Amino acid sequence: MTHLNDKDIQVSIVIPAYNEEKAIGEDIERIKKAMDQTDYRYEILVVDDGSSDETSRIAGEHGARVIRHYENRGSGAARKTGIREARGDIIVMTDADGSYPNHVIPELLKFFPEYDQVIGARREEKGTYRILRSFAKLFIRKLAEFLVGKSIPDLNSGLRAFKKDIILKYLYLIPNGFSCVSSITLIFLTNGYRVKFVPIDYYKRIGESKFHPITDTYNYLLTVIRIITYFNPLKVFTPVSMFLFTVGTIKSVYDVISQGTLQESDIIIILSAVIIISIGMLADLIVTHGRRE
Repeated sequence: MTHLNDKDIQVSIVIPAYNEEKAIGEDIERIKKAMDQTDYRYEILVVDDGSSDETSRIAGEHGARVIRHYENRGSGAARKTGIREARGDIIVMTDADGSYPNHVIPELLKFFPEYDQVIGARREEKGTYRILRSFAKLFIRKLAEFLVGKSIPDLNSGLRAFKKDIILKYLYLIPNGFSCVSSITLIFLTNGYRVKFVPIDYYKRIGESKFHPITDTYNYLLTVIRIITYFNPLKVFTPVSMFLFTVGTIKSVYDVISQGTLQESDIIIILSAVIIISIGMLADLIVTHGRRE
C-alpha cells in the first residue's frame, strides 16, 4: 500500500480496535491483499480505543494509519472518530477481531455509486452468548422491520460501506456504544437512502469479546426506538395509541355490560391513547418541518 495524498484517496477502511493485538495484523494484511487487486486508491485507518496491549504498534507496522484514544470511549466513539478522520468519499467499516471476511470488501464496493450503503448481512450468529444474542437480535430486528416497514436481513453487522457525505449529516445521532452500527443502518433506511444487503460468512472472533449481554442488548433496543422516533415518530406512537384505545374500548364495553356504567379507568385509558397519538402527530409535524429547512 503506497502513500497517497488526501485528494487521491477514494476509499477509507476504518477499523475500530480495543485490545485486538491477536487478530488485527492478519485482518489488515487480508484487506491489503484484497484491495491491492482492485483499482481503488485506499487507506486503512485504525482507531485504537484506549488499548492496553500492542494493538497500535502492530497496526502501524502493517501499514495502517493509527489514531489513538487515550482512554476507552466505546466502539461507537471509535467509529465516529474514524468517520471524521477518513479521507475517502466511501467509508468501509469492519472489526479487528477476525470475525468478518474482509477479503469481500471489494465486492461491497462494486455497488457504488448506485447504493448509498452496502451492508454485509451475516448468514448466522457465531458470537459469544450465541443463543441469547440470536434471540435478542431476532426480536429487535423484527421490531425494527415493523417500525421501518422494510426487510432488514442484518441490523447490526460490523462490515459495511457507505458514503461519507451522508453519514456526516447524522453523526450527532450515533451513540458511543455497540449500537452505533444499528443506528447507521436505521438512519439510512428511515431517510430513504438506498441500502443493499449482501450475504457474507461470519467467523468466531479471535480474542475476548467486549459484548455485555444485558447492557448492550438494552441499549440496542433503545437505539432502535430512539432513531425511528426521531425520524418517523408516528411509527412508534401510532401502535401504542391504537393498543391503548383498543384496550380502553373493550374494557369500557365490558364495564357497561357488567356494571352498567363506565369506570374512571376506562376514560383514563382512552384519553391516554388520544394524548399519545396527539404527541406523535405533533412530533411528526416538527420532523416534517425540520426536513424542509
